[in-house]
Amino acid sequence: MDQAALTRIAEALERMAPAPMPAPDFAAAGGFVWHTDPDRLEPVARINRVRLDLLVGIDRSRDTLLDNTRRFAEGNSANNALLWGARGMGKSSLVKAVHAELSEDHPELKLVELQREDLPSVGRLLNHLRGAPQRFLLFCDDLSFSHDDQHYKSLKAVLDGGIEGRPENVLFYATSNRRHLMPRDMIENERSSAINPSEAVEEKVSLSDRFGLWLGFHPCSQDEFLSMIDRYCAAYGVSVEPETLRAEAIEWQATRGARSGRVAWQFFTDLAGRQGVRV
Repeated sequence: MDQAALTRIAEALERMAPAPMPAPDFAAAGGFVWHTDPDRLEPVARINRVRLDLLVGIDRSRDTLLDNTRRFAEGNSANNALLWGARGMGKSSLVKAVHAELSEDHPELKLVELQREDLPSVGRLLNHLRGAPQRFLLFCDDLSFSHDDQHYKSLKAVLDGGIEGRPENVLFYATSNRRHLMPRDMIENERSSAINPSEAVEEKVSLSDRFGLWLGFHPCSQDEFLSMIDRYCAAYGVSVEPETLRAEAIEWQATRGARSGRVAWQFFTDLAGRQGVRV
């Protein structure tokens, strides 16, 4: 085989196996998003989030997660956390707001978002974070698993860490609508159809047990829903007669058939837009 053919083969192999990702500049931003193919950590110049004091009706979860994250930022022991429960009640907003609250005093605390479908690559991500001097909140939003989903095995690398253990400078926060990360009907189906019912679901159900903190989020009351809107109005300088605001807010949630922090924000966005206020 001539030299030209060898050169072409070598170049083809290089394209198939790209060079390793260069060391990220973690000082470039407060948040990063992990992407694969090729592996890279993209800095986020401006993280999409709301202020911590605008999150209403989740005081206990707020205080617990804030204290846990503060201990981690200060270099002390802290638990991985699973935020589970009702849709639109501020689970992911709380994670981002807590990071914002602490990052001013702890600029070395970074938020790294990992998509559920990229869980198989988490070992490579942890290798990039392990040796860095910063501390990382590894965040996976809307985490759940279907019947034949094998991604949950990759998650154990974050929660348990295998032989190496989870890096001391990495903490994992996940949000989910399900406490056990898989639908209840699938749990019951596996129990009823398996030769050994208890073993059939043990591996998946026990995954949530590996989180040291479980923080539950539940549907809000009407008073809490209205309180959220009042706080948004005060924060952004939107002035409306209380009776009018209450009537419009109740009508809005009735048309949506639900009350939640997300619905409250959607109503406020509409209200602010009608008054010419940018949010």
